[in-house]
Parts: sequence; C-alpha cells; structure tokens
Amino acid sequence: MKKRGGPAGLILKNGYVLASWGDTRRVDMTFSVTKSFLSTVAGLAADRGLIRSVDDPVSEYIWDGTFAGEHNSGITWSHLLQQNSDWTGSLWGLHDWADRPPREGGIDDWKHRELRTPGTVMEYNDVRVNVLAYVLTHLWRQPLPRVLKEELMDPVGASATWRWFGYDHAWTVVDGLKMQSVTGGGHSGGGIFISAEDMARFGLLFLSDGSWEGEQLLSPGWIEQAVSPSAPNPNYGFMWWLNRPGSRQWEGVPESVYYAAGFGGNFIVVCPEQDLVMVLRWLEPSRIGEFVGKVFEGI
Repeated sequence: MKKRGGPAGLILKNGYVLASWGDTRRVDMTFSVTKSFLSTVAGLAADRGLIRSVDDPVSEYIWDGTFAGEHNSGITWSHLLQQNSDWTGSLWGLHDWADRPPREGGIDDWKHRELRTPGTVMEYNDVRVNVLAYVLTHLWRQPLPRVLKEELMDPVGASATWRWFGYDHAWTVVDGLKMQSVTGGGHSGGGIFISAEDMARFGLLFLSDGSWEGEQLLSPGWIEQAVSPSAPNPNYGFMWWLNRPGSRQWEGVPESVYYAAGFGGNFIVVCPEQDLVMVLRWLEPSRIGEFVGKVFEGI
C-alpha cells in the first residue's frame, strides 16, 4: 500500500497538453486501472502467438491444476479478460468467493454457491484477475513488469518511477527462477504504482491504435477486441470500461469513448474520435461522467 497524493490530472488533445493540475509526476496507486495494463500484457502475448486464440481454454496452456475440473477447464482467455469466467478456487490464500461476496447469505452459501456457465455472468473479482496474472507469468516465462517495461513502457518513453507489485507471498517458480506474480488491482494491496504522466503515455498508445513513433507496439486488432462489449455486460470489454448503452453510460459523451478505472477515482479516458486522452487521479468517482461531459462541452 502507499499513502495517496492530492488530486492531479492531464487533458491531452492531438498529442498536446491542454490542461494539467496537481503533481502529475507523483507516483500513486492506481488500483483497478492495473487491470487494463494486465489485459494489454495478454494482448502482447496474443500478438506474438503465445496465445493462439482468446477462445482457447486456458487449461491448454497451464497444467498445474489451476484450471482442473469440469467447470474451470472450460474457461477461456476471453472469459478471464471479460471477468465472466466464474473461476472457482483459491490463489495466494484468497478464495474466489471471499472477494466482494454477495450481501445476502453467509459463508456456507458463498462456498457452496451454484457455478455459472463461463461467459454468461460478469462478476468483478480480483482473485480471478490475479489468476490471469499468474497464468500470464507462466506463459511469458518472465515477470510481467519486465514484459510491460520492455515491450511498451520503455518504447513510449515512460519514466523509471512506475512499479508493479504483487502480494509479499505471491511467488512462483518458472524455469528454475523464482518470480513474483503481480496483482491486477489493489483490492488487497499491490498493483501498478504510477504517475499521471506515465498513465497518459499508455492512454496515447491506445489512442494511436498501438503505434508509437512509427513502431507498432500493440496490434490494432487487439485493441479492437479489447474495447468490444462482452455478452453479459455491454459496458465492459477486455478489462476496459466502455461508454456503450448500459448502466454505466455517460450522458452526452460519444459511445466510442472507453476508459480504465480504479478505486478512489483513478481514470485513463480514451476518446478516439476527438483525439483526446484524459488522466484523472483522485476524482470523486461519481463525478467522472460529469467531468468528461464538461470537457467535451469545452472543446
């Protein structure tokens, strides 16, 4: 964990900073904004053929029991990325049913609940997100922070200050090397700690369809998949929130807008039609739609 700073942010249009406020170089926790970085590491794996298809069962790629059983063996990469897998089990001592449990019922009800068919019901769940990080670590055969640094963050000119943490005890061994399996959010600590300026560079990469100074770092095809709505939730893609018709749509904002969102009001908002990126730190979360709407009015 890390003590947070004050409100900060950036608004960029056509690659230029229109406005900034607060300390945009301060490194802070981003909580579930990390999920959008994690799904991008999966995209890099798909671009390089490490993932043949997002519709493949993950059990075809890892055989240590993480995806054993009739239910878990049918879970695909797409299910994990869209958070509709209903993976059941425990990882790093955390049970899937203990992360954001239902308001009704008790522990016995949660433990023995009926499993939903993968791909049919979205449930926001950090344990299952961390399972994705774990299998990607074994797929890449190296720590995910190194993958992200070498494949994306260094090429886009990010600073040397960002870090990606896992739990203190979340270690695995790959090819005889002990490496940390990082988290996809900060619900129990960890995740990406990063500045607003480095977040903006990540947003600009998506705005430019994965291209940076003439080099294609991430395929446009992956970005298109990542920001396509999932069947159970039209406002959610591959760990990006979408401004499509649904319960989370922002009034007066184009449907093409998509964004990464984290606890406490951390956002990366990408607006492709307007060539616009917004980064917000510690904005009151309930005001994000209003804020983005005011920016659109101003431009």
